[in-house]
Amino acid sequence: MKLGMVGLPNVGKSTLFNALTNAGAESANYPFCTIEPNVGIVSVPDERLDALAKMYNPEKFTPATLEFVDIAGLVKGASKGEGLGNKFLSNIREVDAIVHVVRCFKDDNIIHVDGSIGAARDIETINLELIFSDLEILERRIDRAKKALKGDKTAQAEVDFFESLKAHLENGKSARSYNYTEDELAMLKDTPLLSNKPVIYAANMSEADFTGDINSNPEYKAVCEIAKEENAEVLPICAQIEAEISDMSDEDKAMFLEEMNLESSGLSRIIKTGYRLLGLISYLTAGTPEVRAWTIKDGTKAPQAAGKIHTDFEKGFIRAEIVSFEDLISCGSMAAAKEKGLVRLEGKDYVMRDGDVTLFRFNV
Repeated sequence: MKLGMVGLPNVGKSTLFNALTNAGAESANYPFCTIEPNVGIVSVPDERLDALAKMYNPEKFTPATLEFVDIAGLVKGASKGEGLGNKFLSNIREVDAIVHVVRCFKDDNIIHVDGSIGAARDIETINLELIFSDLEILERRIDRAKKALKGDKTAQAEVDFFESLKAHLENGKSARSYNYTEDELAMLKDTPLLSNKPVIYAANMSEADFTGDINSNPEYKAVCEIAKEENAEVLPICAQIEAEISDMSDEDKAMFLEEMNLESSGLSRIIKTGYRLLGLISYLTAGTPEVRAWTIKDGTKAPQAAGKIHTDFEKGFIRAEIVSFEDLISCGSMAAAKEKGLVRLEGKDYVMRDGDVTLFRFNV
């Protein structure tokens, strides 16, 4: 999973990126501090893997990973080349989902490019730049479909759909808020639109607001209203708190979060939200050589899941031996789980479930 972090300059984007990844990206109080995208790869926290490691004491421990890309701050006119323009937009094309950091805190010591905070206005600024870029793509796509009409009258459905979507974008609405049919989604497959990418709005709040009544913050409420309209996720977060806990040991971090009445860190919450937004799950492999998590799309069948490990596993797939993580832990060992009949033999049509502990049988 690759998440691109975007936002206007000075909204706390690079501070949050540094805190989440410990990558040491530069963070300063002036626009375009980030020019080339910073990249940080983090391990996905998974208590199930920790439990399997205690059971197997493996030589190697490999959690799933998540890539964060800190993309340069954007300004009005980016779609026309203003600021870092096309470089910003091309970096967004390469990510699976967007973490849009929105400033919901007041601080006179931190400059805002528009002179004052305004979450709805800031979101609109970025969304419109993505929409303007998408409109250019749609115009070319409509021209192509109209040319195809001369020899293929079935192309009329494409023309109608893309013109309808174009009108939707011209009303200032993102592509992800369009109500697609299955046929329309199929037509859109080879037309990747920036405003159609899944979005997590990270509402960056002050420590007082974040640990108090977050709904009393009008900027946060504005973010929630926008997210609801366009089928996006909202994640209240405090970049300052994340910065404070980023260097702590796991024990100190847990104590700090408990004192702040927080169930988990911002990193854990972003990962969970990202997995849900992108429809991802993890299956697990466990043994003395290695305990590992593998990320797949929800709905993936066993042979394709095996292919994540190696293409030969998919080509020569015979069956999968599967036990749920909960059953394995309650039994204490794979042998005990087999004795109780909890280890299943699944074939090519089996759809993988989150937390399946799996051994693939194959023959090449």
